[in-house]
Amino acid sequence: MRAVQFSETALKELQLYKFENAKLVFKIFELISDIQKTPFVGLGKPEPLKGDFSGYWSRRINDEHRLIYVIKESVIEIVKCYGHYYD
Repeated sequence: MRAVQFSETALKELQLYKFENAKLVFKIFELISDIQKTPFVGLGKPEPLKGDFSGYWSRRINDEHRLIYVIKESVIEIVKCYGHYYD
């Protein structure tokens, strides 16, 4: 199973959920668990990103927020988890 690493941005964004909507923290970790098993299919409608985020993937946390991640060798890096791609 791949290790999970959070960018500084993603860690800060995760803290926001603790105050705004703690239930979404559980959803995020459910998505991360699914990514560890099957990085490119599964929960949250995974889709490859284009443009500046080419090589990255996104999954829907809810209608407003996306989980952005990249697979690097044996590590899953969580890049963002709040808002959409450029928020």
